[in-house]
Amino acid sequence: MIRLRAMFTVLALACASGQVLADTASQNASAETLLKLTNADKLTTPIYAQVQQLFAQRFAEAKAPASKKALLETYQAKANAALDQAVGWNKLKPELVKIYTTNFTEAELKELVSFYQSPVGKKVLSKMPELSQQSVQLTQSRLETAGPVVNKLLADMSAELEPAKAAAPAKKP
Repeated sequence: MIRLRAMFTVLALACASGQVLADTASQNASAETLLKLTNADKLTTPIYAQVQQLFAQRFAEAKAPASKKALLETYQAKANAALDQAVGWNKLKPELVKIYTTNFTEAELKELVSFYQSPVGKKVLSKMPELSQQSVQLTQSRLETAGPVVNKLLADMSAELEPAKAAAPAKKP
């Protein structure tokens, strides 16, 4: 009887763990679909472009002859390989899936997928780069007025700290 009960317990645990694995796989699939819809695989494209530009700029600054262009391309390819190792989609995707599955239930992920497949969701995705850029520009323009004030406050604090520093007794070695 104890063996039968133990077998049923093992069978129940196996079924439960199978369900958990199936739920995890389904949730992961939902997260992957969401990442695909939101073009998450393109997140690092600007980084690659900046690094390529950095090498091209350094090449131009060195006044390298056109005959050395193959050298530039070799180094750009090496830089791309280094970036692939650090931030390539194959490296980021599993970690992003984990981030999304940790923060959203499968039901929430499915709702997000549905939203981004809807006309307004597609519009959000198409407008997001422009909206982000406008938001950054707005914030930067507002910060321009705060910059001088913050710099003045830093200078004032430094000036007030100078007498305290001079008045502090010197430490003996």
